[in-house]
Amino acid sequence: MSKFILLGLSGDPNLQSALFSTFLVLYIITLVGNLLIILLTLADPALHTPMYFFLRNLSFLEICYTSVNVPKMLANLLSGNKSISFIGCAVQTYFIFFLGGSECFLLASMAYDRYVAICKPLHYHVLMSVCVRLTLASWLCGILLPLVNTSWAFSLPYCGSNEINHFFCDFPPVLKLACADTSLNEAVMLVSSLIITLIPFVFILISYACILGTILRVPSATGRQKLFSTCSSHLIMVTLFYGTASFMYLQPKSSYSLERDKFLSLFYTVITPMLNPIIYTLRNTEVKKAVKRMTKRKILF
Repeated sequence: MSKFILLGLSGDPNLQSALFSTFLVLYIITLVGNLLIILLTLADPALHTPMYFFLRNLSFLEICYTSVNVPKMLANLLSGNKSISFIGCAVQTYFIFFLGGSECFLLASMAYDRYVAICKPLHYHVLMSVCVRLTLASWLCGILLPLVNTSWAFSLPYCGSNEINHFFCDFPPVLKLACADTSLNEAVMLVSSLIITLIPFVFILISYACILGTILRVPSATGRQKLFSTCSSHLIMVTLFYGTASFMYLQPKSSYSLERDKFLSLFYTVITPMLNPIIYTLRNTEVKKAVKRMTKRKILF
């Protein structure tokens, strides 16, 4: 087999223009918003801290993550040509898992940063001197973990239908087209998904359990609210990303539904990357202050 056909979100030709316009707007918002976060945290010296170093990496990762599938989806909607080469499909599948896995580990690193900031504030700069190494480890885990799954899945024989009932190449709909027993592939994929999602998630839960214990010991309600506000943006991102991705890849095969999973995939590959800069801008006091400082500098010059 030399190519696959991505059936997309809908086969109704009357919806193509509306879907194209909607996803183009969402993609532009994602690119502009995350790029502004990167530029803002680089330009303002007050944001040169480990927390915003992680945020820059997260924003860059979100740009890459949404760019893996949205441009191809837009091209398919615009041209009507829904084909993708066999190698292109393999590359897209690998990068979806590579960037998704990196985000899981990066969110865990950000949880550690919030734990140190709230529970060990006097040792923050010493303990968080490892922020670059944590970030590199997050990217490295994302790069290595999907290699076996992707190479194994795309070495299977594909001799029947080439129509993928999805808007991008993903493991479950691709494996359904294989002319071989894929039960072992599915088991390995489940184990990999557990490693990628569950280990960082348990680490995040432990971090927030310690954070909650520290916050509850603060005597004043104002102090508790101030401490909680420093990690609320990260907590929202963790809930959005893990809630959809975990449900998608950790569910048993018997409960798999293509239409429902297409909607969930749309949420964590398109909607969540767009919401990242909005959440961190609206809920983060330091970012809002940095925006005001940059706006004043632009007005003065």
